[in-house]
Amino acid sequence: MMKKIAIVVTSRASYARIKTVLKAVREHEDLELYLIGAASLVLQKFGNAADVMEKDGFIINEKVYMIIEGENPTTMAKSVGIGVMDLATIFDNYRPDIVISIADRFETISTAIAASYLNIPVAHVQGGEISGSIDEKVRHAVTKLSSLHFVSNSACARRVRMMGEDEESIFITGCPSIDLAAQMKEHFGYMNTDYLYSRYAGTGNRVDIDKDFVMVMQHPVTTEFNEAYNQMQETLMAVYEMKLPAIVLWPNIDAGSDMTSKAIRILREKYRPENFHFFLNFSAEDFLSLLLKSRCLIGNSSVGIRECSYLGVPVVNIGSRQQGRERAENVIDAGYQRKGIIAAIQKQLDIKGRYESSLLYGDGKAGNRIADILSAARPKIEKRFKE
Repeated sequence: MMKKIAIVVTSRASYARIKTVLKAVREHEDLELYLIGAASLVLQKFGNAADVMEKDGFIINEKVYMIIEGENPTTMAKSVGIGVMDLATIFDNYRPDIVISIADRFETISTAIAASYLNIPVAHVQGGEISGSIDEKVRHAVTKLSSLHFVSNSACARRVRMMGEDEESIFITGCPSIDLAAQMKEHFGYMNTDYLYSRYAGTGNRVDIDKDFVMVMQHPVTTEFNEAYNQMQETLMAVYEMKLPAIVLWPNIDAGSDMTSKAIRILREKYRPENFHFFLNFSAEDFLSLLLKSRCLIGNSSVGIRECSYLGVPVVNIGSRQQGRERAENVIDAGYQRKGIIAAIQKQLDIKGRYESSLLYGDGKAGNRIADILSAARPKIEKRFKE
């Protein structure tokens, strides 16, 4: 009998992280994929990444509309509650053998809670990492609700063991998002200016990506959400004052997102920068290909720490959102002040070419490893703290 694997994808970032696992599970002869799209993944406001998944050939079996508008801590908490209720019904009807919870997005804890109360084993991808914000608490809470742990490296495995998890339940598979980065590195070359604007309209003046440009991708920090506007404004003004051609992406849905978006809109309307273009969303492949062409990624996305380490793309990581996460040499950290951000950007621009590729987060083969482990695994429902 085929083993039924339910995977809940909640955002465009989660899709990029888990895409190769989805494919490996779907193609595995002993596994049956049941795909659930939820949270910002299914909202037009955030690019409706569910459409991208379906164009990629994935069938979304269920959609969960769980996000309450407001982008503040209260709406985040309430959205998690809605997610638990809806996912509990879906899991009860489908009865999967294993449910996969992805990484550390605030809404992914709904997946782990609902499955755990229904006595369905949870497999967690990207546990054991360290960062700031609510992500840290969510990640470690999901670890304690999970029976299988697919971690990126030995440091992550050690932390999961420190939380009392059974050694036999921990597997160092690498990060699945590195799989996609490896594929794009091999097929790099198709992305050019004409392709970008024919596929994604965006707003603002056209930036020639066949020449030097930077990318800006900054999300609000949930523990600092009241500062989101000022933090994003400092980043944008640093890039603006340096007169750098820039591709700017809109933020995720965390608390403070509306203020981060407001900073982008005010810059766009007040200064009307000639060398900025603003995009809502990309496919995972196009996003990584665009990163490969850029001179530098500026902001606080984990893609700068993870995928860019493999790609060798220079990164200026701003603020506390990725605090404590292992870095390769491609990352320079900066605070929220404009002067420090400018100095860090200039230091990265002075480096010609790319950094050496790092295998800190994987070697590009995680998806198939995870599918094979899922096929063979017999996870236990009962858990005991391991000394």
